[in-house]
Amino acid sequence: MSSVEEVRLSLPHIELAAHLFGPEDGLPVIALHGWLDNANSFARLAPKLEGLRIIALDMAGHGHSGHRPLGAGYALWDYAHDVLQVAEQMGWKRFALLGHSMGAIVSVVLAGALPERVTHVALIDGVIPPTAAHDNTAERMGMALQAQLDLQEKRKPVYSTLDRAIEARMKGLVAVSREAAELLAQRGLMPVPGGYTWRTDSRLTLASPLRLTDEQAMSFVQRISCPAQLVVAADGMLAKHPELLERLPFSREQLPGGHHLHLNDESGAALVADCFNRFFAVP
Repeated sequence: MSSVEEVRLSLPHIELAAHLFGPEDGLPVIALHGWLDNANSFARLAPKLEGLRIIALDMAGHGHSGHRPLGAGYALWDYAHDVLQVAEQMGWKRFALLGHSMGAIVSVVLAGALPERVTHVALIDGVIPPTAAHDNTAERMGMALQAQLDLQEKRKPVYSTLDRAIEARMKGLVAVSREAAELLAQRGLMPVPGGYTWRTDSRLTLASPLRLTDEQAMSFVQRISCPAQLVVAADGMLAKHPELLERLPFSREQLPGGHHLHLNDESGAALVADCFNRFFAVP
């Protein structure tokens, strides 16, 4: 495996941890992982990508990165702002985005909002945020506000051994392989009295107070002006929504595997890498 460099970025508003891969003169890429994951989501894929200078972030509230201050939230546009600040720090006027799941959604939001900044969009099993009809907006916000209040009473689970924590991650909301769970746990767990718990900010489990309508979400997709490639996992999340896939103007490739196909095993990572190497090589 090629070497990876651990870096910390002191942004004006938060400190983020990240992994750097690839040649210094490679095409600039900011890689964004999925919900409750971390930079190790790209541990298998990034070394297989050619000619790219990849900075894989621990997004705010995840892995070794800082948590947002009390009273702040984790909206998609807040992550998009973080990415822009990372680009400033790296001195990158233009850059590509590589995103998995929630990271793919943030990539679409940013590439649609500021299309002139983004050179390529490479997406793994994620496109737009879950949408909602506008008639239940007030009710949804009420539930989200109440959940914020109730969170103060909740405590994170503590696992007596690393093994138990890894097993819990394997069986999480989205199941992953043992190797994937171990990689995510490396950056995701911290010791506490009585064992281990996840470093992630508990506020990440809260429902979003505001969901976009379908038209609003698709407006980001439609405004993307750079080449875009979407990898759909055959047993993942997007394959269940063929009607959404048909509406996307992106190049699309379906590959075998689950939602974390780029991380679950070496063969899945190699298939995704092959697809993206072809995508990034097109002049």
